[in-house]
Amino acid sequence: MTTTIRIKDAAQHVDEEVQINAWLTDKRSSGKIAFLQLRDGSAFFQGVVLKNAVSEEVFATAKELHQETSMTITGTIHEDSRSHFGYEIQVSDINVVGTSEDYPITPKEHGIEFLLDHRHLWLRSKRQFAIQQIRNEMIRATYEFFNNEGFIKMDPPILTGSAPEGTTELFETEYFDKPAYLSQSGQLYAEAGAMAYGKVFTFGPVFRAEKSKTRRHLTEFWMIEPEMAFMHQDESLKIQENYIAFLVQSVIDNCEYELTLIDRDIDTLKKYTKTPFPRIRYDEAIEMLQKANFDVKWGDDFGSPEESYLSEQFEQPVFVLNYPKAIKPFYMLPEEGRDDTYVCADLLAPEGYGEIIGGSEREVDYDKLKAQIEAKGLSLDEYEWYLDLRKYGSVPHSGFGLGFERAITWICHLDHLREAIPFPRMINRIKP
Repeated sequence: MTTTIRIKDAAQHVDEEVQINAWLTDKRSSGKIAFLQLRDGSAFFQGVVLKNAVSEEVFATAKELHQETSMTITGTIHEDSRSHFGYEIQVSDINVVGTSEDYPITPKEHGIEFLLDHRHLWLRSKRQFAIQQIRNEMIRATYEFFNNEGFIKMDPPILTGSAPEGTTELFETEYFDKPAYLSQSGQLYAEAGAMAYGKVFTFGPVFRAEKSKTRRHLTEFWMIEPEMAFMHQDESLKIQENYIAFLVQSVIDNCEYELTLIDRDIDTLKKYTKTPFPRIRYDEAIEMLQKANFDVKWGDDFGSPEESYLSEQFEQPVFVLNYPKAIKPFYMLPEEGRDDTYVCADLLAPEGYGEIIGGSEREVDYDKLKAQIEAKGLSLDEYEWYLDLRKYGSVPHSGFGLGFERAITWICHLDHLREAIPFPRMINRIKP
């Protein structure tokens, strides 16, 4: 009985007859030979159909196949040094499973809006396949890293009654007879988890009603948000840089094929596996930007141009430490000896990609946190439960949030976050 395999396992079946369930991505033929470009969800490779090696019916079928026809291919695996994948199949039989006519995404160039309108089909392309495989590896590596570090995963609610960041950029919905919001962050709930379990991480979708059209913004995206009890900011920074280095190394180790499909330079990625990462203060960053003729002053937040410039000055990701209080959320710990800055850090990815992590040490004193909530004009009633964490055994604790799509965009060297998630949500797009 012929063994059914996946394309990615072809190396283990050289010179064996196998079956593969696949789709046709493209084909070309000339006289007595047909070349079928095949995919099965695990990899892409070529099927070769020789007229003198198959029946007339099989060869006729091969020449009549249309793009994205599904089929079961029978044939023998051979090495193919000319391809990225390194193997091909010499076809002996083709059994069509599902026909395909007038597939809209052809091998020609298409505009981005057309491709996004057909995102459900665009995902089948070689580039999108590679990006989503890398995303999947980063998810797997995330669980491995935090499990190895003694964290447990905690799932915060998506429907909330308040805004952790204290902004108005919320998606509001009616929760029976009360207003509710789609979560901006799981952080506050993760802090409660850290007081119960020591070290936790959340990983799930969050929502920001930002009317932004930049390449770095989605309205729905995924966040990794670890929170650690009995931990100061310097220790948190080590966790952050080790996590990033682990993610990159895992992609290098397990996604070499996918990286070649998107032409990502692996030697460049290897530089990001070395720790520690450089650190500069916000004060220094302002000086660097002013010397480069950016129109910024102390107290300004950084936008994409400023973050891109700063990140381009370093070969590794760089931490920018201790931002002004006025541009950061209420829950952060004030810096000792300064009345205008918090103990916090953003991690900027190199190659101009900017912020991928934001984190801080948290305020632990009940009265001070209460004052900071009031100073931001927020409702004490909404944060009563959060203040409880400072009443019953408060401890130093720190945490951070990584925008998962931003990290994927950087590691894959993409132009826009929209390719880093299967179905992107932006201010002008909520379908398919």
